[in-house]
Amino acid sequence: MNKFSIASFLELTAQKDDKHSFFELEQPELLELNLKNQTVLAKNGSMVAYVGEVKFERRGMLSGGVGNFLKKALSGEGTTMMKATGSGRLYVADYGKKVRVLYLENESINVNGNDVLAHEEAIKSDIKMLKSIAGMMSGGLFQVNLSGTGHVAITTHGHPITLLVKPGEPVYTDPNATVAWSGNLTPQLKTDVTLKSLIGRGSGESIQMKFEGTGWVLVQPYEEVYSVSS
Repeated sequence: MNKFSIASFLELTAQKDDKHSFFELEQPELLELNLKNQTVLAKNGSMVAYVGEVKFERRGMLSGGVGNFLKKALSGEGTTMMKATGSGRLYVADYGKKVRVLYLENESINVNGNDVLAHEEAIKSDIKMLKSIAGMMSGGLFQVNLSGTGHVAITTHGHPITLLVKPGEPVYTDPNATVAWSGNLTPQLKTDVTLKSLIGRGSGESIQMKFEGTGWVLVQPYEEVYSVSS
């Protein structure tokens, strides 16, 4: 068979039918959600294809209760997730970013809101706010706390690295490169006056996230500029 024939192309790129887990990585940048009369929450606009009977519902500003309403309005994170219900295969992606699937077992993680791709309906989602006005300038003021038991899919630009946070050894990160961190950590935002005074590149470098205690933080090799979803 000619390696450039259509038959070869179809064989190389065809969907994988040998795996049918609820959350399945079809490709490093493509997540397959196998729904069997189930509901999943996915990032609004992330659907690239689906097979079967799947219905979509856009979540409104009041989803999650009145407590989250003001946070969503302030952070621009209202209506960022959609609810998909039914039976079939749903494929989701986010601008070619790498997809990472995690399974929480009565655990919690914090994720930059822009990097949450999908999660099971059983996972509780709560927008958290870093209590510092500096965060508003860096885009790191709001993040999503995901907790409970079930699958979570997050996205990163390129291959990330996980840094361990140990007592007495704080970790400092650029808010625009910080993807996620362990649920027990609460970062502080600090401003580096020296770096802030430099001319040129210095958006994330001048404003940093400081992690102290015991845990981990995930950073990507990319400084992402976040957009507000409508």
